[in-house]
Amino acid sequence: MRNKRALVMMIVAVVIAFGAVIVAARWIGAQAQGGSDKIAVALVDISLGTRMTPEMIRMVDWPSGALPPGVFNDAKVLDTRVARTGIQRGEPIMESKLAPPGTKGGLSAVVAEGMRAITVRVNDVVGVAGFALPGNFIDILVNTQEDGVKSATKDQTISKIVLEHILVLAVAQESGRDDTKPKVVNAVTLEVSPEQAERLDLARSVGTLSLVLRNQVDLKLGATEGATKASLFDAKVTPEDPKPTASPAPRRVVRRIVADARPPADEIKIIKGLVQSTQQF
Repeated sequence: MRNKRALVMMIVAVVIAFGAVIVAARWIGAQAQGGSDKIAVALVDISLGTRMTPEMIRMVDWPSGALPPGVFNDAKVLDTRVARTGIQRGEPIMESKLAPPGTKGGLSAVVAEGMRAITVRVNDVVGVAGFALPGNFIDILVNTQEDGVKSATKDQTISKIVLEHILVLAVAQESGRDDTKPKVVNAVTLEVSPEQAERLDLARSVGTLSLVLRNQVDLKLGATEGATKASLFDAKVTPEDPKPTASPAPRRVVRRIVADARPPADEIKIIKGLVQSTQQF
């Protein structure tokens, strides 16, 4: 009797569990069908500055409650839009990753509003051995001569950081930011403001430029006075120019002849034949 009752309860429990599974599956299916939207994602990797075409885009279902801001529900509106940053395959295409409508492709689409692009010549040393890549931030150092009167005891050479936290847009003719392998090039294009462009152009005309690679998330600016030869060797006192001193006037030597103060002695003349002599006593 007990076994029969236990068997009945087990059958009832299995039926209830099976029914709960069916109800839950139907509810999840209904939620999935009613809570998704079609959004545009990248079908291929889209490089920075590339004009998009319909072949680069596909529409996929995305949960309505987890839509990224600025996504597109129509692939047609993305035709001829230019990517401002690199977009990976399968990544949602958002407005923040695109240049303004009507922008043509190329590096000009990457330059931020109000900024300018300027190119400086570098080599393997100036360009931080090729580690200054697109997307990195750098400081710019200039080595030049201070203004002033030259002297034999005062050195005028100075090294000074003139620009800080400058974005590298491209190296040579490459602007892609996905490659992290160092590249030794002879030119680097930087994003600067109009005022920074003027300072950079003046700096490279009066001295030698060097690029200083910095941490991408470090926004702190360093106020420095520049390095001179005196500060390099930790000279605490700068010697001043020696002032010429007047040479002393030559002394005049006056010689005085002092007459003999002794009283005159008695003189006796002695005559011997033809010889005459005088003796004093």
